[in-house]
Amino acid sequence: EVQLQASGGGLVQAGGSLRLSCAASGFTFTDYAIAWFRQAPGKEREGVASISTSDGITYYADSVKGRFTISSDNAKNTVYLEMNNLTFEDTAVYYCAAGRRVVATFLGLADFWGQGTLVTVSS
Repeated sequence: EVQLQASGGGLVQAGGSLRLSCAASGFTFTDYAIAWFRQAPGKEREGVASISTSDGITYYADSVKGRFTISSDNAKNTVYLEMNNLTFEDTAVYYCAAGRRVVATFLGLADFWGQGTLVTVSS
C-alpha cells in the first residue's frame, strides 16, 4: 500500500520556522520525485517545492525561494521542507505527493497523494 504521511505542522509566529516531513512507503522511493503543495482557505492548491530523489534536482515556487528548502533522506524514504521566515500568507494545509518527474509533479501531475498537515502562522 502506497502511503505518504506529512507531519510537522503547527502554530508558529510570523518570522519563525517549521520543518515538515513526508514519509513515503509502498513504492520505490528513488524512482519518484516528491513535491510539497499547500492550500489555504478559499484558495487554489499551489505547488511549493519539489525534489528529484534520485539526483537532488529541486524546484521552488517564486513565493518561497530563499525561505524554504526541500531535501531528501533516501535512507529514511523521507522528504523534508524546511520553512524559515514564515509569514501569515504561508498559512495553509501542506501535503506531499509523488510523481515520476520533478517539474510535472510540482505542477500537480502526481501519481500518489498524501494527507495534509496544517501550518498556521500568527501575525
